[in-house]
Amino acid sequence: MSNRPAFLRMRRVVAATILALAMPAAMAWTDKPVRVLVPAPAGGTMDVMARMLSEQLTADLGRPVIVDNKPGAGGAIAVGAMLAAPPDGQTILVSATNVFAEIPHVMKVPYDPMKDVKPVAAVARSTLLLVGAPSLPAKDLPGLISYVKAHPGALSFATYGPGTASQYAGMIMNQKAGMDLQNVPFPGSPPALTQVMGGQIAVMYDGMVTSLPYLKAGKLKAYAVAAKQRSPMLPQVPTFAEQGFPEVDFSNWTGVFVSSRLPADLTEKIQAAVYKAVSKAGMKERISALGFEPLEPQGLSQLGHDLRADFDRNAGIVKTFRIQPE
Repeated sequence: MSNRPAFLRMRRVVAATILALAMPAAMAWTDKPVRVLVPAPAGGTMDVMARMLSEQLTADLGRPVIVDNKPGAGGAIAVGAMLAAPPDGQTILVSATNVFAEIPHVMKVPYDPMKDVKPVAAVARSTLLLVGAPSLPAKDLPGLISYVKAHPGALSFATYGPGTASQYAGMIMNQKAGMDLQNVPFPGSPPALTQVMGGQIAVMYDGMVTSLPYLKAGKLKAYAVAAKQRSPMLPQVPTFAEQGFPEVDFSNWTGVFVSSRLPADLTEKIQAAVYKAVSKAGMKERISALGFEPLEPQGLSQLGHDLRADFDRNAGIVKTFRIQPE
């Protein structure tokens, strides 16, 4: 009997060793390379985010995690490729939520964004803000509103695409502030920002990620941030809500999505691995350097609820402002 405690201790050590050795295999939800689809071209901020995440996942899982860029059709090409793949966790998507919560309201897509896809992990948020060239006479939002009213029919606002939050914000502000800025849509932020910085277009409702480098360089100035609270990226810039326009509250998050056909256990393993990857030293700093705000982990049900809330809200905006699908 005197040897039994030693035997039990040894058994526990052996069991713990077996568990520890099994952990990498358990965390690796597939024994094959993982394919990370991105609905954007290489070199953009979404692509950079996907590659940072893939690099860390490769190190953590001991499996190759390979980025595959599938731009075009408002994200539908990448989403379609994910849905066509077997629901075995080998194919995941890194995307911003506007692909699911905004674009399907104005562009016909061959899938149901609220049924065929499920969010797994929110990694970082990008907030909308209103920017203009430093040469614009208006120094703040009230001054901008007065300036626009003093030049009826003469000024415009740029957006990074029709039917996006960039357009929604501009239309809401026109209505609430009594402005008549004309919407000029562009295929993305870079060409639009070029026109704004050049003075051809007065202002733009743009994402923080693309505007922040120009703000830091003094090539743009910010009038308001479309969030409930000031951004840690630009703490000196007031929100729209602070200035009397709480309706202008737009942001989206970038993270990981999978097919809704994926089993629950695989979904949970992917979420755990993603949140482990972004918690590693230096990852939050790298995310912030891109102009994103790192997010704390959220549960699957909360992510699904938030995505649905954004989708429904945008549906109401599209109906109210009679934005026609393409």
